[in-house]
Amino acid sequence: MATAFAEEAVRIHDSAHLSDVLIGEAVGAAPSTVRDWLNGRSSPTGARARRVADLSAITDRLARVIDPNYIQVWLLKPIEALDDRRPIELIARGQATAVARVISGLESPGAS
Repeated sequence: MATAFAEEAVRIHDSAHLSDVLIGEAVGAAPSTVRDWLNGRSSPTGARARRVADLSAITDRLARVIDPNYIQVWLLKPIEALDDRRPIELIARGQATAVARVISGLESPGAS
């Protein structure tokens, strides 16, 4: 029953150290739903699948510039460059591109 999107949720959980609660907040799903994805009982579809893909891209990029153990903290902190909004909230609203722009500045300091 698991799809590539469910497998991606597992990868995010493992590599970025994100809890079911945090993944759920980012993709608009209850923690119990995320646990079903993580256990292969179901898979995200539609907007949730797109948010899983967005979260995956964001966490992959963050892992290149910060300690993966810190990713969850970064996602929850108000970021000045995002008008003091939390990245996790923007991802949940489908505004991952704004978060990606901030990460670009981390990837290439001085270029932004």
